Amino acid sequence: MYQQYDPNDIQQTKSIAWLSYFGIFFLIPMLVYKNSPYTKFHVNQGIVFLIFDVVGSIALAIVSTILAFIPITGWILASLLSFAFWVVVVVFMVIGIVNAATGKAKPLPLIGKITIYK
Repeated sequence: MYQQYDPNDIQQTKSIAWLSYFGIFFLIPMLVYKNSPYTKFHVNQGIVFLIFDVVGSIALAIVSTILAFIPITGWILASLLSFAFWVVVVVFMVIGIVNAATGKAKPLPLIGKITIYK
């Protein structure tokens, strides 16, 4: 099960909390509803997701560059890794947006238990 928040807080802030999952746009709900525990939860999830995306993209670029030196097989592996990573990114983003927009405070898979912003 996931954490419960005040229904009034959720109702008031869920219309903007979903922006937390669009990169730097986490700043909008963070600044507009800075005292809302529900929004803080989704802002934290958005920050963690953004870090995951950036670090994963950098790691993927490095691995893809190394794999590029292996003719054909390396290119295929790099393409498959890129595709798999971006599928994960899109799935995490959709899960976060749906949770925020429907009033749920459910952590993202794998990375959701990390807390950066309280």
